[in-house]
Amino acid sequence: MIKITLLGVAIALAPLAAQAQVTLTAETTTPGSTPHYIDTTLAAVLDSAGVATMQITEGATLTNSVQAVAEGRLDIAPAPLILPFLLSRGIGPYSGIGPEKGAELAANIRALFFNAGSAQIFGYYNSNPVKDITKLEGLRIWNGPPRGAALTSGRAMVQLLSGIKDGKGYEGVQTPWPDTVGSITGGRADAWTIPEGLPSGRQIALAAAGGTTIFDVPSALLKSKLGQQIVAAPGHAPYSLPIEQVRAAYANNDITVVTDDDTFDSFATAFGQIVPASMHETLAYDITKAFLEGQERFETSSPRGPFLMMTFDDIDGVSQGACGAVQIKMHPGAIRAFEEAGHTVADCLRP
Repeated sequence: MIKITLLGVAIALAPLAAQAQVTLTAETTTPGSTPHYIDTTLAAVLDSAGVATMQITEGATLTNSVQAVAEGRLDIAPAPLILPFLLSRGIGPYSGIGPEKGAELAANIRALFFNAGSAQIFGYYNSNPVKDITKLEGLRIWNGPPRGAALTSGRAMVQLLSGIKDGKGYEGVQTPWPDTVGSITGGRADAWTIPEGLPSGRQIALAAAGGTTIFDVPSALLKSKLGQQIVAAPGHAPYSLPIEQVRAAYANNDITVVTDDDTFDSFATAFGQIVPASMHETLAYDITKAFLEGQERFETSSPRGPFLMMTFDDIDGVSQGACGAVQIKMHPGAIRAFEEAGHTVADCLRP
């Protein structure tokens, strides 16, 4: 699926400067999201390094993107790690594929690097406050798009906070990502729970329509048996930041951030940048090498850059949301790039 464009007579005229130009097909989420920022920054980094050109389709449903990578129809995509997990079992959004075919497809996926840039939050408008976030019965709560990893995480958040399930205690409201802000500001929901990067353009847009309050997960609930199960669940990873950093990120916006201690603690949506296992080892190496060398660009090109929790260091697997229920493997080319940069890679991530 990788496309090669030859530079014509330039090859003959300048053989050292002109080489085959690799074009990678990619899909990502809507502008303003963490995956979108990572993918567009990666595209700029790869272009600057002369590694490849990325043709990115925005606003994609990552459930479909993960399957497209597994089938070799797409070169690169951001993947919430719960999706390869579900695909490997042929369940959830992949139930139509079945366990046998799902396992076969999941085995075709490799990760280049990881990030956990979005944390699950709970919020509401101050004009329509929730008196107690542990008592959510009877409310309409926006908890994700119609399907996928974010919906699973949103439902887990409400269950952790109040012990109730979607449709059995509260009314879950789901809309496609591009309609999220309009649906909430239009009054379709009393509250919302969303995995957000920091600062979140979506939360700022919501607050533009009226002051909001957002919460992390109360410490006692996060430390509970269910809380720890959710943090360790497929597709999740631990998330904790000093509360001062979170409040500073939303300074001058009408957003109140509430925690019960000095840190903003929640569970993150663990992501891997995935490619087909058949990608050439040298290309995977070149992409990952450029990513590692582009650390400063990733961390400084956006206010959310420092909070993306991207892996520019050793990879132990657990901190990235892998090496547990999720058994995704890294591409050998990516492993070589990390090790040449002086980083270690856990054995559980090796093919």
